[in-house]
Amino acid sequence: FSHAIRILCESEQDNEPGEVTHFQALTSALSGTVGLGNIASVPVAITLGGPGAVFWMVVAGFFGMTAKFAECYLAMKYRKENSDGTISGGPMYYIEHVFTRMRLPKLGKGFAVFFALGTIGGSLTVFHVNQAHVQFESVTGISAPLTFGIGFALIVGLVVLGGIKSIARVTEVLVPWMVGLYLLAGLIILVMHVTAIPEAVVIIIKSAFGLDAAAGGFVGAMINGIRRATYSSEAGLGSAAIAHSAAKTKEPMTQGYVALLEPFIDTVVVSTMTGIVVVVTGTYALGLEGIEITSAAFATVISWFPYLFSVAAILFGYSTSITWVYYGERGAVYLFGNDKRVILAFKIFVLMFLSIGASLELSAVINIVDSFLFAMAIPNILALYLMFPEIRRDLLAYEARIGSGVK
Repeated sequence: FSHAIRILCESEQDNEPGEVTHFQALTSALSGTVGLGNIASVPVAITLGGPGAVFWMVVAGFFGMTAKFAECYLAMKYRKENSDGTISGGPMYYIEHVFTRMRLPKLGKGFAVFFALGTIGGSLTVFHVNQAHVQFESVTGISAPLTFGIGFALIVGLVVLGGIKSIARVTEVLVPWMVGLYLLAGLIILVMHVTAIPEAVVIIIKSAFGLDAAAGGFVGAMINGIRRATYSSEAGLGSAAIAHSAAKTKEPMTQGYVALLEPFIDTVVVSTMTGIVVVVTGTYALGLEGIEITSAAFATVISWFPYLFSVAAILFGYSTSITWVYYGERGAVYLFGNDKRVILAFKIFVLMFLSIGASLELSAVINIVDSFLFAMAIPNILALYLMFPEIRRDLLAYEARIGSGVK
């Protein structure tokens, strides 16, 4: 932690290769993970797997720090610098590299293409516009999914058309404030329900290990907790590696350290806050769905909180969408080349798809997104395991260069 924070605080060198600073890379990647997955997907996990899903989310988020470190380091090491100064990086390149090194270039290319296609599919962040509209409708009574979707797509387009530098400038301001205010609101809820916290913790632990007959059982809690933690933190999917590969640095290992902060902030802190708030207030048992559960939890303290929550939902969904459009763009670039026409056509395609996201059913949206993310995880995690000896060797060499261990 201390070494990662020290790297973030270092002054950036403009003459180093890359497009964004360490901090901008971190906030860009965080904007892709800290989103409606934290406030809408968490209650889904609790509904399906019981309160114990919160425990397994924390476990998955904690160990996910290792996967995030590995994939972001490798993405930095094997990134490509284009003739126009832009960076093309991500798991596609190290997946192809490791299999080529094993004298299986065609298999490596096939896995890399499979990952790129999954990234393009994952960039269709319809879950976020869908849940943002649900919250908007619940507090205003206005049901206009298509109009809302078109408006959402337009404001996403205003940023993404400028590329990663434009996205980074927005996220480095938006993400810290967005996360800070959400955590503050969550703390207010917990303070107002402070006497219920011990009982909520007992319920979560019992449910996590199948000791609570009313919950989803051990298997249900674990599967749903890990599933939603993976969706929230994206550790092991390789998505954040695309954003981190654009960082300005000559030392790839530094970005690995910076990246491991993400699952901790996203899942261990933000998602856990949502989970505890939902369990403490008991709103997960009201028969509501998705983001409505979290909104109801906030309304238990202050009646107008859902209005503030509606703004937060739109911002969370917005921040995630702009980053994922960039991820999908890099996937398209890998498949079709670094052509401005390809990039523009892809962005228009994604924005058109986002415009109908609010009109889709929640269950269908979740299944679609999970399928694409699972597709990304298969070749990425396989490559991480194959490159484990290289990662370990490079880490030990890095520690030796900077002194006696990492301090």
